[in-house]
Amino acid sequence: MTTAVCPGSFDPITNGHLDIVTRASRHFDEVIVLVTGNPAKQSGLFTIDERVELIREVTADNPRVRVDNWGGLLVDYTSAHGVTALVKGLRTALDYEYELPMAQMNRRLTGVDTYFLLTDEKYGYISSSLTKEVAKYGGDITGLVPEHVRKAMLKKFR
Repeated sequence: MTTAVCPGSFDPITNGHLDIVTRASRHFDEVIVLVTGNPAKQSGLFTIDERVELIREVTADNPRVRVDNWGGLLVDYTSAHGVTALVKGLRTALDYEYELPMAQMNRRLTGVDTYFLLTDEKYGYISSSLTKEVAKYGGDITGLVPEHVRKAMLKKFR
């Protein structure tokens, strides 16, 4: 069985993230959406547990996807869970420049390969940070995040 991890903070998960996860699930037997960060530390809009739950809700209809969280080194997670691949979405050349050294280090440390999926052009401008900023100031984020995530964000900003 081939298992891939899609790691990230997912604060919140966007439609761009969801597209990458869905596309990755067509190529691997199992895709783990791994919410990374220190679970003991609240440092975003949503807690780690809230992010995990939101992602579980949006991926519930895909039997190849499961959700987990991790507060340590990604390579330790991959080793402990028999992960054979990492999947990352790339929006721009800047993403590539940022991700390449990490991919090379992960491969050196564990032999795990990183697969880059190019973001669908309709999601290329979407980021969690930008989505939060727009929502915070009352802008319409419909279509940027799954609907129940949009509702959860609006509730946080009330």
